[in-house]
Amino acid sequence: MKKTAGIIFRSVILILFGITLGLIMANGHFFDQGIGFSQGNNDKIAKVLQLVRQKYVDSVNVDSVEGVAANNLLQNLDPHSMYLPPKQAQAINEKLEGGFDGIEYQLLRDTLFITQVYSDSPAAKAGLVSGDRILYVNNKSFSGTGLTVQRVDKVFTSAKDNSLTFTVSGPDITGTKVFTFKRGYVDMSSIDASYIAAPNIGYIKISKFASTTDNDFRDALASLKQQGMKKLVLDIRGNGGGYLNTATALADEFLTKGQLIVYTKGVHEPRTDYFASDSGEFQQGKLAVLIDEYSASASEILAGALQDLDRAVIIGRRSFGKGLVQEQFSFPDKSAVNLTVARYYTPSGRSIQKSYAGGVENYHNELNARMNKGELFSEQSNLNDSIFKKQSPYHTLSGKAVYSHGGIMPDIFVPADTAEDTNLVQQLNDNLLFTAFVIDQLQPIISKYASADDFVKQYQVSEDTFGDFIQYASGTIKEMDSNDIALSRQPIKTFIKAYAARFKWGDQAYYQAINDDDVGFKKAIAAVK
Repeated sequence: MKKTAGIIFRSVILILFGITLGLIMANGHFFDQGIGFSQGNNDKIAKVLQLVRQKYVDSVNVDSVEGVAANNLLQNLDPHSMYLPPKQAQAINEKLEGGFDGIEYQLLRDTLFITQVYSDSPAAKAGLVSGDRILYVNNKSFSGTGLTVQRVDKVFTSAKDNSLTFTVSGPDITGTKVFTFKRGYVDMSSIDASYIAAPNIGYIKISKFASTTDNDFRDALASLKQQGMKKLVLDIRGNGGGYLNTATALADEFLTKGQLIVYTKGVHEPRTDYFASDSGEFQQGKLAVLIDEYSASASEILAGALQDLDRAVIIGRRSFGKGLVQEQFSFPDKSAVNLTVARYYTPSGRSIQKSYAGGVENYHNELNARMNKGELFSEQSNLNDSIFKKQSPYHTLSGKAVYSHGGIMPDIFVPADTAEDTNLVQQLNDNLLFTAFVIDQLQPIISKYASADDFVKQYQVSEDTFGDFIQYASGTIKEMDSNDIALSRQPIKTFIKAYAARFKWGDQAYYQAINDDDVGFKKAIAAVK
């Protein structure tokens, strides 16, 4: 289900490769470093900014103005070249590097509830668990003091090198208990889930291509092999991309020595070919890859290579269509520019970058246009697109036609589930009501199960629980359409169960519960049997 965005807040992750280069800033404008900014009388951007700084009627944050000016310039080039303010650049890079505080939380009734504590994090070692409520921080009142996400983040950020003391109450605590730990990042696996999904069939879910993904994948693969895995379903639905070298390294796990994975080239970038080595850990064995309209960039490099080389069956819906490569250039203030420096091409020679001739706004609204045309619900609607009506010059090794300039077309189409795309389900996810319901009403039920497997196999959301949830949600969503409630009954039940599983046992349990009712997952299992 695509609404798994409720688990991890997603950003559009751009393909990054090469080393980070420094640019020099002085006097508030860019000096010539060989990338198109010039020093001197012809530098109109710098002159305008200088005039604003020295002559403008009101006080202006020139740093902010510079960022807007730079971003407007870059967005006129293509939709993926952009200026990143310091916090945004840091957040993107930290996400791809795999670092994390180790705690997830939700604000509910002006109280911070811990919803996930990752193993080996300082918080986990201190003894915090899901369901704990933070009442005091460093012996000062915290709960009921007008909490905001920004204020909570500031508490953790300001304590980077210091200890935090939490006074908490929780389902397993009589009265209150004090926990002290030092904030710190923990290494996080970039594998969301890895388990035996059917006899001899493994399932691995990857939501981003981070710096550790290849090593994490190898570890997951080794574990599944020990459990008897012979065939694999790789799920990269909703995966917006990540590092180019990570995508090629992951493709290398499935391909044999000398096979071309991808090549890149641009006006200022000579063609660079990426070939498979002989170190892959799953060069044999049936493979299915799940994609959707949110699979982009590095995900499309992987899916495109495996499709062109007839190594995997691609299942799902047409991917996003991002075939541009960005390199990141950093400034001394930790802001950065992600600049498109090349296009990438699949082994058959196709570029899957969709058109952006209509401007940035139309480009980012293209997925809505697809939905309105019915492409997410009908395979024929995709094929009716002018992109796919022309005879394609591109073919897989076996001679099957594949298409360019519009994303990766799957081999097996899976329509989007209209029942989970209702406005009601969107509102429930946006308001984090599934986790809130788990916190408030399902913890006693969860505690009765010894393991995630037991819970996923045995627990079913009853009609009474469904009714309780709708009543609970009505406190936040004042008007709920009865038709939406009826249409979305099963997806809502699945989400209640999945979020309950995640609250207690983490992401893998979530996906196990989600996949039980997922059509794409079932088609992928059938494809590799």
